[in-house]
Amino acid sequence: MQVKICGLSREQDIDFVNEAKPDYIGFVFTESKRQISPVLAQYLRFRLVNNIIPVGIFVNSRIAEIAELYRNGIISIAQLHGDEDESYIASLKKTSGSKAITVIKVIKSEQLTKETLSANANSCADYLLIDSSAGSGKTFQWETLKKLEFPKPWFLAGGIDIKNLKQAMVYNPFAIDISSGAETDGIKDREKILQLVTTVKQGNII
Repeated sequence: MQVKICGLSREQDIDFVNEAKPDYIGFVFTESKRQISPVLAQYLRFRLVNNIIPVGIFVNSRIAEIAELYRNGIISIAQLHGDEDESYIASLKKTSGSKAITVIKVIKSEQLTKETLSANANSCADYLLIDSSAGSGKTFQWETLKKLEFPKPWFLAGGIDIKNLKQAMVYNPFAIDISSGAETDGIKDREKILQLVTTVKQGNII
């Protein structure tokens, strides 16, 4: 199982993840309290150790904008939270070469069904991300996940922190995606990041 720490915005945040060594980190390029500029993202990216994969978070962004971030080595994967359809994703991948994560928002657990996943089975996106709602910091009823088979590697996000991390890991996602759960008072917390990443990595050994 892999782990992603999302919403990095400071030099210290990069230092924390370089120490903890998650598999992925996320830079937010859409309206959010964690949003950063491409210039700051470039600076932070080149402080990041090479074996951590940088993901860009977007909502209905111009393909040219994402492609430029990819070509400049700032991101390796685009995480799409808006209304991006198959035509958009295919064009993005062709234009930039970036891999893509498409997001399935689950406000209510009954919204996540076999039919929903089947509709994504033939998507040219490389990964799915199951989230209660972008940046909400809330979970949904994870019990729904037990009944489903996922057609692609999938990330589980939304309200995951150290208190419920092991519960989230029971559902065996490809990766756990954590943002607010790695913070104290809205700021990335070194000890929480270390504890979260260590817990996931230890789970891979047990």
